Amino acid sequence: MKRDSRLSGVLHVLLHMAEQAAPMTSDQLAKAMQTHPVVIRRILGGLRDAGFVHSEKGHGGGWTIAKDLAGITMRGVYDAIGRPSLMAMANRTEAPGCLVEQAVNAALDASFRDAEALLLTRFGEVTLAQLAADFHARMAARSPHTQEHNHG
Repeated sequence: MKRDSRLSGVLHVLLHMAEQAAPMTSDQLAKAMQTHPVVIRRILGGLRDAGFVHSEKGHGGGWTIAKDLAGITMRGVYDAIGRPSLMAMANRTEAPGCLVEQAVNAALDASFRDAEALLLTRFGEVTLAQLAADFHARMAARSPHTQEHNHG
């Protein structure tokens, strides 16, 4: 099963944007993320609707962060990109009348709900400002010879 990395990708894009003084185009962001500009525009559209980014058309235009990084949480970004599924596991549903399957699924459902609630709570506690501070600390810890714009 393919893992959904949209949240990670969007957070990555936002941190790149936060590092730039000037607006970034969809082409520039797509290049940084190794994807197509249409994908970037689609993702950032939801973030614009949530008030996290702003876009300007025309020469000198592009995408900018519209809100202080301390006011943007991973939970807010997760919600803005459409709340993708957090759990890759699912219940077996081949025998819905089977009492064993019902018991197993009830236990799994409760566990999935608890895990998701915990994860979403944690997402709400982490801001983009914290992620940016972690990035800067990691850059400062690198040797000066490798500090060129290598973010990989």
